[in-house]
Amino acid sequence: MNSSRIALVTGASRGIGAATARILAARGDHVIVNYREKRKRAQDLADEIAAEGGSASIAGADLSDDAAAQALTREIVDRFGRLDVLVLNASGGLERGAAADYAMSINRDAQLRLVRLLLPHMPAGARIVFVTSHQAHFHGRKPVPADYEPIAASKRAGEDALRDLITEFDSRRIGFTVVSGDMIDGTIIVRLLQRRDPDAVAARTEHGTLPTVDEFATAVADATTGDQPLGHTVYVGGADYLAHS
Repeated sequence: MNSSRIALVTGASRGIGAATARILAARGDHVIVNYREKRKRAQDLADEIAAEGGSASIAGADLSDDAAAQALTREIVDRFGRLDVLVLNASGGLERGAAADYAMSINRDAQLRLVRLLLPHMPAGARIVFVTSHQAHFHGRKPVPADYEPIAASKRAGEDALRDLITEFDSRRIGFTVVSGDMIDGTIIVRLLQRRDPDAVAARTEHGTLPTVDEFATAVADATTGDQPLGHTVYVGGADYLAHS
């Protein structure tokens, strides 16, 4: 197992995270499937990966909780000794009943905390990928649906916080790439937004077919390799955003 890259995908029990985990495992990585509550779903994914000849394990942690993030780090270091790939996919803020500060807690604070905890255990050549949306990446420059505003603002803050570490990433020779996507067809965030603000989703589809989960997950997996410059942003879909950015 140690000859394979060790890759942690946060929020990987479903959607983009799960699809990314499948792709990385199919390419030969050992994937750590992080989940917050859905242990059975995460285990089913790990079992599915193993059945297809891949290698995966699961690790539960609510990344917005400091003690849980520290425990996750210890678990990874104790078992594998290092981390080669960190895919920061977990996010939130549209959940019913979420606290007012939850979006910032999970989309900025949790991302920065986990990176700081894991950095000392990431060797030269390791890669960090931050997963975001165009509506967050272009926050402040493009309109955002009202219901998505807290998520967009907090994910942009998370991206900015990580970009502030680029000098440190460079000194450690660790890659850092942002993958930004249009609304992704079939994801939980789009389904939640569809219920609250169907016009916002319809407005995006007017510009063309939304990218699929697999298309976006492939771009995320691809970002864990290659020679992108530090801080490079990969865009998936949403040509109208890019034409006037």
